[in-house]
Amino acid sequence: MADPLKLRGEDEEDLGVISAILQDALVAIGEMAWLPEERRFALVANRFRRELPDSGARRNLERRMAGLRFDEVKAVQRRGFNPREADRLLVLLAIRAEAGGIRLDFAGGSSIRLEVERILCHLDDLGEPWPTRWHPRHPVEDDAG
Repeated sequence: MADPLKLRGEDEEDLGVISAILQDALVAIGEMAWLPEERRFALVANRFRRELPDSGARRNLERRMAGLRFDEVKAVQRRGFNPREADRLLVLLAIRAEAGGIRLDFAGGSSIRLEVERILCHLDDLGEPWPTRWHPRHPVEDDAG
């Protein structure tokens, strides 16, 4: 059994760690919810398990479902997608703090901005991981320029 991650984020540094863990996660639009009465925004993501040691063997790659929630959310703004497209998958690129809010950036220019009083989020793995052959890849820029 794989140990599930259970993280709490309260500042920009914590948010950076959670962002790195969720980079390239797949999020179905129907798996996101704004709960204004609870002042909470939550989503379920299919994430690549980046915390595994790099053995170089493709058979050791895994994915896992994870729940992410943000508390003390006052408002939510969506850009670049229709919330009624429940089955559409978005690829999460980054989660960033910005003045008065938190921004979730997705591939293709879609985003969500959470207006928050402060950073307060929780990431919890759900269920067991499963093997995958797909490994997210990003081009490396040449710094020699």
